[in-house]
This record gives sequence, structure tokens and C-alpha cells, in this order.
Amino acid sequence: MADPSSELQSVEDALAALLEGVRPVASESITCEAAAGRVLAEDVAARLDVPTFDNSAMDGYALRAEDAGQWLPVSQRIPAGAPAKPLAPGTCVRLFTGSELPPGADCVVMQERVERDGNQAWIPADIPAGDNVRRRGRDVSVGTRLLATGTRLEAAALGQLAGQGITEVTVRRRPRIALLSTGDEIVDPGEPLGPGQIYNSNRPMLRRLIERFGGEVVMARRVADDFATTCHLLGEAAAQADVVITTGGVSVGEEDHVKAALEQLGQLDLWRLAMRPGKPLALGRLPTTNGEARLVGLPGNPVSSYVGAWIYLRPLLGALLGSPALAELPRLRARADFTTHTRERRHYMRVELRFLPEGPVASAFADQNSGVLSSCVTANALAVVPANTSIAPGDAIDCLWLTEA
Repeated sequence: MADPSSELQSVEDALAALLEGVRPVASESITCEAAAGRVLAEDVAARLDVPTFDNSAMDGYALRAEDAGQWLPVSQRIPAGAPAKPLAPGTCVRLFTGSELPPGADCVVMQERVERDGNQAWIPADIPAGDNVRRRGRDVSVGTRLLATGTRLEAAALGQLAGQGITEVTVRRRPRIALLSTGDEIVDPGEPLGPGQIYNSNRPMLRRLIERFGGEVVMARRVADDFATTCHLLGEAAAQADVVITTGGVSVGEEDHVKAALEQLGQLDLWRLAMRPGKPLALGRLPTTNGEARLVGLPGNPVSSYVGAWIYLRPLLGALLGSPALAELPRLRARADFTTHTRERRHYMRVELRFLPEGPVASAFADQNSGVLSSCVTANALAVVPANTSIAPGDAIDCLWLTEA
């Protein structure tokens, strides 16, 4: 583990310290109607073949391929949802998209290619067997794994569950998060601003990101710039939450108490990182009656908190949920259309990726200061500029795609 007193630890060291020993939270059974966005805690096996029977891929006529190229009597009409009778030899059947294929038929010809005269249908020649037929089990076979543990239940996965007639699933409970905003200068929206005070932009921003990452905020409090108060509220938060997130109070100022309180109450794993924005970031653990709560002390500057949430909170919640998709942000290679230079710290620049015919292009927000939250509003990626690196327009650069899964 990295020495928390050493200078400027790497992002990789921070992630390793943060995730060491993390285990998924407990599971619970919920209805599929309430399962959107939740993470499966166990595999789901298919109960049915999908499709459950051979059916037509379009409106048309079913027949034996060997009977094509002649007039055939129409012996049945099978609407979707109606049972099919066996195909009479030397005949065809009128049917529709999703209609059951009658036993004995092996192909479907689309209605636009068929000439109809009363109860007779002219079927063109050279219709291959299997044409326009969706065979039973083509998508899913009964008994096979339908969805894997760790899958986040979004639209398509919910559709698969419904297609199996499944009404309940076992998912990870939402990790419980305590969100503490430090600083006497912080005021909640709706309250009057006094001299030197600012509105709390971090809390609603982080609450939304936590929800997107699969967590649940169970405690949200302001913390006065007082050591005893900070210690008390950290202990109260740890008793309720799996993760305690603080904003502000992790630097070296006289009124920054989070780091000192963490060292007194629990364990400081790592502090001060070689990244921009977000150099003062405390990672540690707070003891609880049932084990420990993780602490992530984010800087007070809103951009630093925003970037830190994507880099650290997302994989932490992913580990608590057992969701591999949240382990790391997707990385894309793009061409820069900006100029920059870094020194001893890696820079996570807010950029907008544009997908052009010649490839992705990253456009950087002009003002990358850690207090300029407007740089995050249109950003859909973070351009990762290594330490001691110069970037010029046209240079290739790695970008982290900002997505919750």
C-alpha cells in the first residue's frame, strides 16, 4: 500500500488502495418492474426457448420449398397468436409476421412476391428452405445463461427477462452513501447568501452521479469547520453508510479537518495525488460495528469533485455492486484540436468528443480551472494528458468516455 505521507501518489495507487478488500454488498429480491438500473447478484437461466416455436419473419405464405414455382391452393390462414395445423401436402398457408409455422412447412415467401387468384397462390421458383423462418431457440435456448451476475439491468436486459415471463430477480442492494459537505462558507440553495458564502453545487451534482453509478444517498449533511464536529459527523455517517464522501476539508489549511479526523478515527490509505484537478484527495476507512466504511475525501472545488467522482466513485460503487462494467471508463483514442502542456501531474481535461468521418476529435473547454463547473456541462469525455507532456493539434490522445455503465 502506498505511504499516505509521501508526495503525489499516482491515480493507479489511489485506485488500488481504494478497492483493496472491497466486497459486493448483500443481495435482495425485487420485482422486474422495479429493477431498472439494478445489478444482478446471480445468473439468470432461460426458462423458455426464444422464439418458443418456429415462426414467420414476415407477412407472406408458408410452404415446402420443393413445392415452389407453381400455383398452390391456400389451405390455412394463421394469424399471429393462433395455433397452426400441419401443412397439407401440395398447399401453402397464408400467415403473418410472428405467426406459427405449420408443421411440414420449411420456408416463407413474402406476400409482395406472390400472385393471388381466389384460393390459389402463384409461388415463385427458387425459394430456399429456411427462408424467412425464425427457428425455435434461435435467440435463446432453455437452460442456458440468459443474463450473467453483474449485469446492469437496462432496457434490453429487462426485455429479455419479460420475454421469459420472469417477474422477480435477485439484485445487489444499492450501496448506501453518506454525503458530507464541509465548510462554513457553504450554503444550501434557497437560503440567503452571507458575505463570503457560496451555494453548495457539489451536493446535487454528486447525488446525481451517485445515483447514476447505482448508489443511494442515505445521509446528506453540512459540516462546520470544526474538528470535533467533523469527527462526530464522520462517525455518524460511517454507522449508516457503506461509503462516506466528503467535499472540501482535505487540504492543509487550518480549517481543513477531514484528513486529521480520519487519521484519528480510522485509517488514511492515501493522500495527495499526482493528478489535475484533484490533487488533495483523501482515501481511507472508518471503523463500524460491522466492519468498516470507505471514505473518499473529494476536494471542494466542483470540477475536482466531478472528475474525482468519475475516476474513483464509479469503480468503487462498481466493486460494491459486483459490476465489471463499472470497473473502468471506456477508453477511446482521439485527435486533439487543442494545445496544452503538463508538468508533474497527469491532467484530466474536460473535452467534447466529436465523431467525424476521419475519426474522433477531442475539443477542450477553453478554461480548465478547477472552479469552472461550466467546463463539465458539455463535456462527454476526459482527455488524459500524462505528466510532463506537450499536446498539439492533431496529436493522438486517450480519452475516457463518461458513461455510467
